[in-house]
Amino acid sequence: MKKWLLMTLMAVLVLALAACGGGDKKENSAPAAEGDGGYTKEKPLVIKFSHVTSIDSVKGKAADAFAKLVDEKTEGKVKVEVYPSSQLYGDNDELDALVSGNVHMIAPSVTKMVKIDPRWQYVDMPYLFENQEHVRKFFNSDLAKTILESDQLAANDIKGLAFWENGFKHFSNNKHPLVNVEDFKGLKFRAQAGKVLEAQFKALNAGSATIAFGETYAALQQGTVDGAENPFNNFDTQKYQEVQNYLSVSAHGRLDYAIFVNKTFWEGIPTDLLAAVEESLDEATTLAWDLATEENEKSFENIKNSGIEVTELTDAQKEAIKTQLEPVYEEFTDVITEELINGIRDLK
Repeated sequence: MKKWLLMTLMAVLVLALAACGGGDKKENSAPAAEGDGGYTKEKPLVIKFSHVTSIDSVKGKAADAFAKLVDEKTEGKVKVEVYPSSQLYGDNDELDALVSGNVHMIAPSVTKMVKIDPRWQYVDMPYLFENQEHVRKFFNSDLAKTILESDQLAANDIKGLAFWENGFKHFSNNKHPLVNVEDFKGLKFRAQAGKVLEAQFKALNAGSATIAFGETYAALQQGTVDGAENPFNNFDTQKYQEVQNYLSVSAHGRLDYAIFVNKTFWEGIPTDLLAAVEESLDEATTLAWDLATEENEKSFENIKNSGIEVTELTDAQKEAIKTQLEPVYEEFTDVITEELINGIRDLK
């Protein structure tokens, strides 16, 4: 081949590669466009929001409110499609779906993020938070931002935006009231995935099984497990009073959510629309916090009126369980880091 022809072909190849960015950039990786990007009510930008709880749960109501706010504030140019009750993805799949871009937004229990950053197990540490005020101080703190905006999340193309409150967890089971430490011995509990929860039940001389949220009712009904741990609202909206006989108001741990988005997708939303979407999320977050208080109070009344036996543990009884669970801190403080655990304690 003549030299001039070879040089011409090479020049064409270089120009072609430059035009497509070398072929290795992700879609929407460029900075967000100014304005609204040309989206209209007839051809809106679609945000797929997947979660695993019912539409009647705190998360379900807050997610629907967020969708309505976005529609109003963007004049229909952005549509949030909410998929509740594991309609698209269950507990075990939604994080992978977010990373792959099959959904754009999820609101998992924060324990699910331990695959990426073990510090998220803070939420499972027994009796780490004293009350709701303590929890909200953490949500609003710079300390919370350190895990929402961590390098570990960014490396997986994930962006953390906000915390959505759910509530304190309480023990339930089918065998007998759980009042003293000895009452847990030999029972088996449904638990979310995570080494901290395994250690928690082990310290109580009980067993545990990791079962997806959407499969928990059947597991309790069939006797696969004897009990579970849930905030009042989850217990009520999932109708666990139909398959559990006893509930102990232990407030031993937290079950809260955080809003995560696909980073590449989110940062590619046109700036005007993104501002409206994030404003909507701020308002929905405030609603979620208010709803958590209101709905948990309503659900607690529903549970007490359902016919199951409810035991409100005394401070002394809670303290005895807390003492029994001290080995969990001995095992996991280094994993979660003293900085995070002590930082949370210092906020009370």
